[in-house]
Amino acid sequence: MSTTADTFTGAGEPGLLDRERIITKPGFNRWLVPPAALAIHLCIGMAYGFSVFWLPLTRAIGIDKSVSCDGMSLMSALFTTSCDWRVADLGWIYTLFFVLLGSSAAIWGGWLEKAGPRKAGVVSALCWCGGILLAALGVATHQLWLMWLGAGVIGGVGLGLGYISPVSTLIKWFPDRRGMATGMAIMGFGGGAMIGAPLADRLMRSFATPESVGVWETFVVMAAIYFVFMMAGAFGYRLPPAGWRPEGWTPPQNKTTSMITQHHVHLRDAHKTPQFWMIWIVLCMNVSAGIGVIGMASPMLQEIFSGKLIGLPELTFTDLSTEQKAAIAAIAAGFTGLLSLFNIAGRFFWASLSDKIGRKNTYFTFFILGIVLYALAPTAAQMGSQLLFVSIFCIILSMYGGGFATIPAYLADIFGTQFVGAIHGRLLTAWATAGILGPVVVNYIREAQIAAGIPRAQVYDFTMYILCGMLVVGLIANALVRPLDKKWFMSNEEVAGLQAKARSADASITHGSFGIGKGGLDLPAAIAWAVVGVPILWGVWITLEKTAVLFKG
Repeated sequence: MSTTADTFTGAGEPGLLDRERIITKPGFNRWLVPPAALAIHLCIGMAYGFSVFWLPLTRAIGIDKSVSCDGMSLMSALFTTSCDWRVADLGWIYTLFFVLLGSSAAIWGGWLEKAGPRKAGVVSALCWCGGILLAALGVATHQLWLMWLGAGVIGGVGLGLGYISPVSTLIKWFPDRRGMATGMAIMGFGGGAMIGAPLADRLMRSFATPESVGVWETFVVMAAIYFVFMMAGAFGYRLPPAGWRPEGWTPPQNKTTSMITQHHVHLRDAHKTPQFWMIWIVLCMNVSAGIGVIGMASPMLQEIFSGKLIGLPELTFTDLSTEQKAAIAAIAAGFTGLLSLFNIAGRFFWASLSDKIGRKNTYFTFFILGIVLYALAPTAAQMGSQLLFVSIFCIILSMYGGGFATIPAYLADIFGTQFVGAIHGRLLTAWATAGILGPVVVNYIREAQIAAGIPRAQVYDFTMYILCGMLVVGLIANALVRPLDKKWFMSNEEVAGLQAKARSADASITHGSFGIGKGGLDLPAAIAWAVVGVPILWGVWITLEKTAVLFKG
């Protein structure tokens, strides 16, 4: 029996959080692992929905009306207790989320591979939920710097570790369906806001009083809910024994033309290869174009179709009254919700399709179809075809989400599975770069077009062609991805040494039916899927209710 010291030092019997502790025995159903990953991703995915707190927080002191202070600098806003915050001050939290996500994933990805997904999941839960609690204290004491530190910095670290925690695990459990497996998990990150934003809205309205807008109370409740789900997810993670494969599945033959390697590249060498940087560009360009659309979706629809959205096609955006602008803003909110739904669905659909047509061909589809659709968007706007315009961007956003979900499997195909989680972490710096590049390009072009006197209905035309250019760059980079030279692969002896601990846990297991192929979806798996599935369905229902207004009139 291990002592308490053993648990924390790793001496003797493996501790509760140690990697060796979660290696499975025969009979484990591999379909229990994706719900565990979803439980974590659905929680951290609320990062996308944090803007639901911005407007209430702009009147955290005034309650009914913002208490503004003329000339307040950003530094003053960090420490003021007498002035309400501005949306721009709060928006830095969103920036911190994704900068810290990419940074922490890159920095601690290697540690995750050694420590295992359970320990990483627990640390993610402590950082994400602890960061939200610290942010709650910041709201209660009206200290913005505490919100930045709590939600943005500490929470951002939790985002990074939580995001990459299931990647290599799922790829090892589903070598026969890598794309589908990672698509199921990363789908949850896109769906987090779909569930969390309406939940937060209801909680804030419930907690609102004449003395409080209900935000800090909402933070506390959501942190508690998320902690339970994330800890359940972390303790639901399991690893297959080294060398395990699904019964009846044979790895693809290692042909010279194959894009799927049977070897492994060490983390220290992956970034030295041109393939890593080509895939980095592929992800960066796909995400830059998609983020550009997400950031301008609402104003784009309003300014292009204006009065047509409310049955007054003769009115341009500048002709609309305040009430009419409010009406089309509500319709644009439905458009944004619909895009979110396609973003989520695309993560599963495209990643699963990549198992059939290959990862490289999937990205060729993203770029070629994307170029056509972006180029067609101005024509749809000039035609006044609202349905065509909405359909174009729904498909585009599905490919944006699909790009995130397909990239881990692409990396596993090229670099092997031994360090894929850590390599994926380093590649996410492309996301951080795209988060700056896409919105900056789109916003500055839009402002320049307006300043040049271009009608608002046409200011996005040039933007679409610039985004086409980004996709052309991505298309070229994807074409340049080739199988790695054998000099980059680790020797069999080096791989065996890295896997020694896992093999010692159960060296006799090299294959077997751990999954649904024999015995079907058993009761524990069905319960696990229901626990994550019910919130997802609730979020979809709420989104569809809001989206319905888009097609009225």
